[in-house]
Amino acid sequence: MEMQKAGKIQYLKPQLSGPAVAAGFTTRHEGVSRPPYNSLNLGSNTLDSPHNVEGNRSLLARSFGTTLDRFLTVTQVHGTDLLVIDSPNPEFSHFLKLECDGIVTNQPGLMIAVCVADCVPVLLHDPVQKVVAALHAGWQGTVANIAGKGIEAMVSIFSSNPKDIRAAIGPAIAPCCYEVDAPVRDAFKKAGAAWDLFAQPGAEGKWQLDLPAANRKQLMDAGLGADQIEVEGLCVSCTQELFFSYRRDGGDTGRQAGFIMLEVQQ
Repeated sequence: MEMQKAGKIQYLKPQLSGPAVAAGFTTRHEGVSRPPYNSLNLGSNTLDSPHNVEGNRSLLARSFGTTLDRFLTVTQVHGTDLLVIDSPNPEFSHFLKLECDGIVTNQPGLMIAVCVADCVPVLLHDPVQKVVAALHAGWQGTVANIAGKGIEAMVSIFSSNPKDIRAAIGPAIAPCCYEVDAPVRDAFKKAGAAWDLFAQPGAEGKWQLDLPAANRKQLMDAGLGADQIEVEGLCVSCTQELFFSYRRDGGDTGRQAGFIMLEVQQ
């Protein structure tokens, strides 16, 4: 992925971006929040001022030609429920407190986003059926295969063909900094996940878990080819100058976002 700027916003641009879709993964820069949320904190589930978060979200939306009232996130709860928007809706504020971990839509001009600070942001785009999705995959969502369920929703609701879908996996905590214990291992194994493919033994009773790799495998299991999936390998914990990290910062930190929007065709 390439680092780009849109207005003031510095972001990583995945290859699925194009003339029909705007998509990216934000960094922590060019917002209005003060430390420890400095400065482009997009997460409302922090102790940052709601006014600052709203200002940052408005800045992101305007940088891509839309407005705050067309910027949509949900209340993420580490599950697999998805919000599907398949018809015009004049007002989206009633969705903000909806508890789910992904959004799927075919509505142009609606910027959908997931907010993360270690977890994996996954963006999906079907250019044939003109559908996009933004998914939030922590370890619990990964155990429950939210990536596969995002693909399933696009197929069942919007008649997408997995061979047409492009995916981008954004910056997340990497195995170098993501140590987990036996309950996490047991949850993966109980779910039938190929634990040994993306977990390496660490300290006694600990493992270094590669969440982006696990989500990539789930996308491939759902029918995407390796050439349809782009993975940004930056570790948010290692890259403090660019990203927030919940583990690194002891929980008191901001959130970056993975966002995607179908362009309004003139």
